[in-house]
Amino acid sequence: MEGVFLGTEALASGALTRHQLRTRYRRVLPDVYVPARAELTLRQRAAAAWLWSGRQGVVSGLAASALWGASWVDDDAVIELNWPNHRAPPGVLTRNDTLLDDEIALRGLPVTTPERTAFDLARQGSEVQAVARLDALARATHFKGDDVRRLAQRHPHVRHLRRVDRVLGWVDAGAESPQESRVRMMLVRAGYPRPATQIPVLAPDGYPRYYLDMGWEALNVAVEYDGQHHREDDKTYRKDIIRLEYLASVGWTVVRVVKDDRQAEILQRVQRAVIARGGF
Repeated sequence: MEGVFLGTEALASGALTRHQLRTRYRRVLPDVYVPARAELTLRQRAAAAWLWSGRQGVVSGLAASALWGASWVDDDAVIELNWPNHRAPPGVLTRNDTLLDDEIALRGLPVTTPERTAFDLARQGSEVQAVARLDALARATHFKGDDVRRLAQRHPHVRHLRRVDRVLGWVDAGAESPQESRVRMMLVRAGYPRPATQIPVLAPDGYPRYYLDMGWEALNVAVEYDGQHHREDDKTYRKDIIRLEYLASVGWTVVRVVKDDRQAEILQRVQRAVIARGGF
């Protein structure tokens, strides 16, 4: 037996003996087994949760976004399952929300559609976290905010409905990481005009040479988030130096943000850059 399977079915079919099931496989959920040394992906964990539900549940929330291709979802993220059961095992979160037939699709497993997934994510966690997750889903699926708003009208009594429209208004598929989403939201909440994302910077031949994470083209001020790899990988570090020199040569001021930067310090640096360019 490979992958995820129900122990009772394997025994009933004669595919495994009880001894084989006990010694060669491990239980990950009640009656759900995998090979003993298997390291499960999120998709496999979602399949395990679906099997545990008796093949009745619908994968939703963050796990659904991952099944639609959204990045930055950890393999150990909690699997949300729309299925009425209040005794979910560890690693599974069950919900008993109203799902209409056209809000369910198949991605190997029953899963909420991108629009329904966006509707759910917009109502969960902090608003900044919701925007980061929706950015990733929008980048993967290109869902339309207006489609999500129309879907929301069909569910007038759900929790946190009022914030759905506001959160959708902040979504930007140009964000390439949750950190970029959070930096963008920080700037907007600090009162800056909404920055454009993935701004092309042209080479002398007129074709894009680089893209900036976010910024304001009217001022030639950009803000970029640098992950740890920018400092740990020599090749990336050298490319960054050449890139920054070119951006400066064509008039761009780039405020670089790293993991441990404090919000107040980031905003002060952005303010100095904006003032130096004459402000908005």
